[in-house]
Amino acid sequence: MEWKKEGNYLFWIVALFLGLFHLPVGIPRFDNAIFEALHLVKWYAQEHVLLCLVPAFFIAGAIGVFISQASVMKYLGAKANKVLAYGVASVSGTVLAVCSCTVLPLFAGIYKMGAGIGPASAFLYSGPAINVLAIIMTARILGPEMGIARAVGAVIFSIVIGLIMHFLFRKEEAQKAAAQMAMPDAEPGRPLWQTALYFFSMIGILVFANWGKPVQQTGLWHAIWSAKWVITSLFAAGFAVFLVVMLKIRWWKVVFVAIPVAALALLFPNNPLVAFSTGALGLSLLTSTDSGESGDWFSATWGFIKQISPLLLFGVLAAGFFLGRVGHEGVIPSEWISALVGGNSLKANFFASIIGAFMYLATLTEVPILQGLMGNGMGKGPALALLLAGPALSLQSMLVLNTIMGWKKTVTFIVLVVIMATTSGVIFGGM
Repeated sequence: MEWKKEGNYLFWIVALFLGLFHLPVGIPRFDNAIFEALHLVKWYAQEHVLLCLVPAFFIAGAIGVFISQASVMKYLGAKANKVLAYGVASVSGTVLAVCSCTVLPLFAGIYKMGAGIGPASAFLYSGPAINVLAIIMTARILGPEMGIARAVGAVIFSIVIGLIMHFLFRKEEAQKAAAQMAMPDAEPGRPLWQTALYFFSMIGILVFANWGKPVQQTGLWHAIWSAKWVITSLFAAGFAVFLVVMLKIRWWKVVFVAIPVAALALLFPNNPLVAFSTGALGLSLLTSTDSGESGDWFSATWGFIKQISPLLLFGVLAAGFFLGRVGHEGVIPSEWISALVGGNSLKANFFASIIGAFMYLATLTEVPILQGLMGNGMGKGPALALLLAGPALSLQSMLVLNTIMGWKKTVTFIVLVVIMATTSGVIFGGM
């Protein structure tokens, strides 16, 4: 008998038994935390999986199939021009209005295709952090100083974090650059304009399907929100054309999928998720049954889904259990959080950064959360620290990042975000 192996089994059996034996079922706070975890994961599934993650997974799969590795390495690789690489990565959030979870498949796509750890990290941070609508909303609700500080801090953050990540892992980056130098030049493929418009249509679907409702009931942002599904439909129509022109999918197959989507959109105008989910299912059927590039696209997409989805859902459950939802408590009392982030001390800024890093903040929800916290005594420094750390990180994103780039790079990225957010909060709070 292998006593060491059997001893490990015994340890985990006993630990599981003791945990179940002493499970605090019946204690109101614990029971409520369980419900909060289930409420949050239900809301996440309804609001983010179909509209955010599904398009992001397809875009990530397309990066791996339709964009050559040489192209990624040319602009974001270890040997790429640093000004161009970090410039592109640091402003990506102005195009992608995504949260910390939605950016993960996109990050995984470019990182696995050869992007350097520095530009990839800058993209990973800037994707959810530099959201034009969120920054404008911050300025209008929390004041112009906070909006400007968030915008400037997010851009600087992404570049500094990327440069530090590159410096700390420079040996690996040097090896990657050497390997990339030895790779042959990419063979000429389809015209660049086709690929660009193809991705533009998918990004348009992702951005406008998730366009958040602004606070004010007038103006450009509200007009766009009112017409978001019309705009999304136009991007979807363009996308369907590219399926035929670029991927050579039979036109009658695309029409066969498009007809029920259009019919459901007309039959259920107040529930666009019905048509949207039908379209996603139809696209999956079109690509999964194809033996060419489309089939490769679906295989790459499915690979990202299998790798990322389980960890995301587990992370959402854990975040809901510990921290609850907006306006609802988890197992950690909200007064504890308010006490930790009151004032503008170093401790308050540090804890605000930690809370922001672990809490799940969907795009635009961070502003009303901070409005409530500031009303309960939170200083402007910790508020900025949470704004800079929260959208870029969450418990579930940490779990996924570990599977993509390893625990060393993941921990380093988390620590850098927390340190930078804390430092910015202290400086801003003292101004």
